[in-house]
Amino acid sequence: GKSPAIRELKSKMALVAKTESTVLITGESGTGKDLFARIIHDLSPRARNDFVPVDCSVLVESLLESELFGHVKGAFTGADGNKVGLFEIANQGTFFFDEVSNLSYNIQCKLLRVIQEREYRKVGSQQRQKLNIRILCASNRDLMKAVEKGTFRNDLYYRINVVPLHIPPLRERPEDIPLLLDYFHAKYNLILGRENKGFSDDALAMLTTYPWPGNVRELKHVTEQI
Repeated sequence: GKSPAIRELKSKMALVAKTESTVLITGESGTGKDLFARIIHDLSPRARNDFVPVDCSVLVESLLESELFGHVKGAFTGADGNKVGLFEIANQGTFFFDEVSNLSYNIQCKLLRVIQEREYRKVGSQQRQKLNIRILCASNRDLMKAVEKGTFRNDLYYRINVVPLHIPPLRERPEDIPLLLDYFHAKYNLILGRENKGFSDDALAMLTTYPWPGNVRELKHVTEQI
């Protein structure tokens, strides 16, 4: 994008990427929060190590705890062996909590301890393991409102909201729409083996003034559909 908001966001990302600070990326669904998180990792000193994302909205609590921390043999019924958790995989790299507002209150407590102490315990184990990771989080919800409602811990909120980055919705930066259309047009010409020349002036005018409630994700899918 070339809008003032995106140029400012790029500048902030370049600065924060060089640090170890925890970053909270906010924005509506479809704005590309996961992409911005990946860019921060790729610009950071940890770029050669793993970037491990987890979508907090798709895993139930019992599975999420085992996925994050891993477990030892016999920790629960069906635990026939040791399991390496995502935190262990991400060690020395970057861990990205996508849609962090969906974490249960119980997991929030355990995550707070991980952020504070940079150590964790596998499910069923008493042994603490040291952890060296950079944490990035994203949310399409207003976390402060969740804190006020009591569904999100205020201490965790202040731990992850060290450096806030907000991605504005596409309707607030229409000057970026032609650039994105050109990008996705070229991409799908290549993928689909087409040679479409582009958008007419009338089509471009319509697409630029459309409010795009699904943001960049919707624009991407509409371009492919066209």
